[in-house]
Amino acid sequence: MTRLALAFDLGGTELRGALVESDGGVVAQVSAPTMAIAGSDAVIGQIIALAGALLTQRPKADVVGIGIGAPGPLDPKAGIVIAPPTLAGWHDVPLIDILGKHFGLPVRLENDANAAALGEWRFGAGQGTGSLVFVTVSTGIGGGVVADGHIYHGRRGLAAEIGHMTITGEGDRCFCGAVGCFEAVASGTALGRRATALTAPGDGSLLRRLSADGDVSARHVVEAARAGDISALELIEAEAKWLGIGFTNLLHLYSPDLIVMGGGLANGFDLLAPTIRATVEQRAMPAYRDVPIVPARLGDRAGLIGAASLILWEGEPGAPLAMATC
Repeated sequence: MTRLALAFDLGGTELRGALVESDGGVVAQVSAPTMAIAGSDAVIGQIIALAGALLTQRPKADVVGIGIGAPGPLDPKAGIVIAPPTLAGWHDVPLIDILGKHFGLPVRLENDANAAALGEWRFGAGQGTGSLVFVTVSTGIGGGVVADGHIYHGRRGLAAEIGHMTITGEGDRCFCGAVGCFEAVASGTALGRRATALTAPGDGSLLRRLSADGDVSARHVVEAARAGDISALELIEAEAKWLGIGFTNLLHLYSPDLIVMGGGLANGFDLLAPTIRATVEQRAMPAYRDVPIVPARLGDRAGLIGAASLILWEGEPGAPLAMATC
């Protein structure tokens, strides 16, 4: 019988679960809106309910453990979710202990961006590389680093909060309170905010028509740019320059074999890539300029597959630091 892992990707908006095989294949998947403002007990109840739904689909599944990707900050070794800003009422929640006792299975907790990085390294765009930096560009900017076949965790698992690199002294204040964070100027949210400020309801612009005269999103900018809209193309150009600056910093910091870009904005990677590459060529030291920058391959399954692999690939590169059972 094929060994499977239960995997969960806990987001502030959506909670997704899957049964995953050791080759990265997803054999069943479920999701639900996250009860993000209801506290940890409610969301843990959702995880348990989704696990039940998955096991109902595959009642004879040989489940050997549970892997979870969750928003940071968290301590993966201790299995504690510390205080994620997207989940209300989560303060030092011992998630590994709670789920390990409930299911009687080994449980592994990982930062969601780290889990996605691991998924892309094992089964996606990073297959065959020794190291990569995964950058997810969506509502915010997150990241994960795989170095010499292992996730780079840093102290208490808090490494690679790349969205909060300071890359400028100007711009809107980030939710973390600082000015000039990579996330504050280069996320999909930031791109949508710039597009909204550039236009006005009823102005007849393609951006406002696509948004039904509401706030413009990054998705609308990409769609308009594909249609050749000049304003959207200029916004894409500016966005790509910010991404190129951030990626240059990551090249200098981690010297990876590869940078992989995921998240919602990766749907516009082909539009962004020329200026990202030109910016890196301009700013990076020569030894770093030949590092490929590529789009993610696994889409929104990367985190689920990466979380599952922490269980299914125990003892292999990238294996968990610690696991807990009931």
